[in-house]
Order: sequence, then structure tokens, then C-alpha cells
Amino acid sequence: MKRKKVVVLTGAGISAESGIPTFRASDGLWSGYRVEEVATFEAWKRNPALVQQFYNDRRKQALTAKPNRGHKVIAELEKYFDVTVITQNIDNLHERAGSSDVLHLHGEITKSRSTLDENLVYLIDGWELKIGDKCERGSQLRPHIVWFGEAVPMMEKATEITLTADIFLVVGTSLVVYPAASLLDYVEGSVAKYIVDPDIPNVNNRPNLFFIEQKASLGLRKVKDELIEKYVINA
Repeated sequence: MKRKKVVVLTGAGISAESGIPTFRASDGLWSGYRVEEVATFEAWKRNPALVQQFYNDRRKQALTAKPNRGHKVIAELEKYFDVTVITQNIDNLHERAGSSDVLHLHGEITKSRSTLDENLVYLIDGWELKIGDKCERGSQLRPHIVWFGEAVPMMEKATEITLTADIFLVVGTSLVVYPAASLLDYVEGSVAKYIVDPDIPNVNNRPNLFFIEQKASLGLRKVKDELIEKYVINA
């Protein structure tokens, strides 16, 4: 029997349990910085050294963080389902937890890319990217991150994946950051939709919607057991 397709959209809440502060936390990773100072192309042009330092600090933090139980439960679902993770997070905790199919909407902090050719992407060795580190065409390397005001190049692919979902999970996201939040609009009405977050977003006008008002590490265990019972054991 063909395995059900599970698509999981994750946000900052799942990584917060691994010690990576969320964007909107009062003591979060952006505290002390305005977005305009470190997360726009204009900031990069104005003060590339500051932007590099900011993302080097974020990278160092991400590399020392460890996947939590929420990440691991998503990876464990692959034993029973065809799973694709679409994440708004720039860390690699899903991959390190064992997920084999992960699409990063907002880029990957462990990679750099050319400022001349966006198709030239490189894995960073360690946590530091320096001014003077250049691509093969001689252009300065920048963080492989989608900055505010930039297009989200993986959005079309994410939408195509979402349309294939038999089951759609939303984990650790407030569903207020667009265009990622719009993915829920592409999920067919007949598809079971689970939202796992301590603060459930206001999305009640959709059919087959189930709320798990818990953090990812707890709520996903409940979802996993329910999915296995419904779609595997009693299928």
C-alpha cells in the first residue's frame, strides 16, 4: 500500500526548544539589532562586516545547538510515511535529527553564496565567514539567507509539495510571516491539518483542522501516535 504523504511546515518555535531564540522573543537573537541593520541587502551594502559578525554569531549558536525531541519525532515519521519538511528555520537541526527531505524557505546558515551569482552556493567550514572570502568568480561571499525584502526562491517548490499532502502539520510557527504562512491556503479541504504550538494562531475557518496546544517536543508525540493509529494500524 502506498504510504501517505506528510508535509510538515516548521517555524522558530521548534528550534527554540533547542536553545535558539525566536525572532520575536524579547530576549531573542535579534535583540540589540534592528532588522534594517543586519537582515537586509541594504545593510549588507552599508556595513558588510557587521552583517557577517551577526550571522557568524548565529551560526556558532546553531552549530552548538542539538536537535530536540520535536525534531526527532518528525524524523521518526519517515518509518511510516513519505515525509517532507518545509522549514522557515535557517539551522540544520532537522537534518541532524535524521530528516532526509528538508526544504529551507529562508536559506541555510551553514552555507554561503556568491554576491555575483546566487547559484554559487558553498558549505561553510565551521562557524566563521570572513570579509575577503570569495567565490570562484572573485566575488565576496554572503550568508545564504533570504533577507527581508528579498524574494523567497523556494516558495514555488514549497507550494508544489504542499499540494501533494495527505496530512499537513504546522509546528512552532505563528503563521504571520509571509509568504510561508500562505502555504496553509494551498492544503486541500479534505486533508487533515494539525497545528502544534503553545499559542495557536487564528486559523479556525478551515475544515479538518486539529489543534495541539503544546510545544513541539510534547505535541508531536501525540500527533505521531494518532497518525500511526489512524493511517497505519487501522488503515
